[in-house]
Amino acid sequence: MRYSFSSLIIFIVLFSLCSCKTAVPVLETGGSNPMPEEWVDQTTGHRMQRLTAADDTRSFYFHNDPFLKSTDGKTDLMVYYGKVEDVSQLFTINLQTRKIEQLTTSPGRKGGEILGKKRREVFYQTQDTVFATHIDTKETRAVFVFPDDFKAHITTLNADETKLAGTWASPEKDTILMNYPSKSEFFDRIFDANLLHKLFYIDLETGALQTIHEENTWLGHIQFSTTDPDMLMFCHEGPWHKVDRIWNINLASNVVTKIHERTVDREIAGHEFWSWDGKTIWYDLQIPRGETFYLAAYDLESATMKKYQMDRNEWSIHFNIAPDQQLFCGDGGDPSQVAKAEDGMYIYLFTPKDDQLQSQRLVNMQHHNYKLEPNVHFSPDGEWIIFRANFEGTSHIYAVEVKPYQ
Repeated sequence: MRYSFSSLIIFIVLFSLCSCKTAVPVLETGGSNPMPEEWVDQTTGHRMQRLTAADDTRSFYFHNDPFLKSTDGKTDLMVYYGKVEDVSQLFTINLQTRKIEQLTTSPGRKGGEILGKKRREVFYQTQDTVFATHIDTKETRAVFVFPDDFKAHITTLNADETKLAGTWASPEKDTILMNYPSKSEFFDRIFDANLLHKLFYIDLETGALQTIHEENTWLGHIQFSTTDPDMLMFCHEGPWHKVDRIWNINLASNVVTKIHERTVDREIAGHEFWSWDGKTIWYDLQIPRGETFYLAAYDLESATMKKYQMDRNEWSIHFNIAPDQQLFCGDGGDPSQVAKAEDGMYIYLFTPKDDQLQSQRLVNMQHHNYKLEPNVHFSPDGEWIIFRANFEGTSHIYAVEVKPYQ
């Protein structure tokens, strides 16, 4: 079969048009309301996607892992919170197909956001009852009801998924929170009150409640190790420059270990999180507060610390680590934060080199109100950073591609 020259030209043009990439608009992030579902941030050159369509959706806190594989192991699911008729409910989104499924339908505020990947259940708490909903069947079971003399909250699940842990606080803490609801009012009051706090766990096999540690100080930020089912990290809450914040307790030996001790006046360390291999605790370190900024790494085996310095504008409210543990991300901060950064409102990618963090800006967050913390996560494949933001006027979950858009 023969083709004329003109027919061949038309064929080539059509082939070129069909094979080219669909154009993605280059826009100022948050510069219009609404934004399209996909765009390229005009400041950074990185592709953005909105993952959720409904208003008032919320991704998990930065150190709570929200990801697991689909039942066939081919795609990745992310668990998140959304509202249905003004009631918080849990959902999953398939990060490859974008299919969304609602997991819960029960009334009442839900807290806890703890995912058990092996059990394929998400744990949460409504009032005094802990529930678990299965990711695939959507079946919900009551796990534990706190007794009248021990009203507490769960925050973490251990590595073999046999124990939930959390903190109990003296009832005077609730009175302070009720009378002084804003953080600027209650924060120092709770710290100065020296109230009794207890760490506890719930045995998921027996249903037993066990107190493991108590102090007359504010305890919080409870996180089980990512690999050791007996290692629990906790912190002394309060003004960071007044506390040695980061501690571990071994449930098998009951040994308590201080992870970081301040060395100068007004030094602070906090927003700690585990590495994926459970060998390192990472945390924000400032020596002193608001002047010199580091991402610090405490090696559990050697009990030594290494720190990576960054610029004031690169400091982030939260940092997180990539699945391959080679890169980090940060959610930046506005001028009201501890760093007082004049130009720090970005989602960042960080690469450690020697004793420095080299930064790359991924998202311009100038239109985001940082009263909502973005709480960055790497996607399971490490190719996207997922966060929450309100630059469209309400909270949505977004993803930014790590590599620049071509």
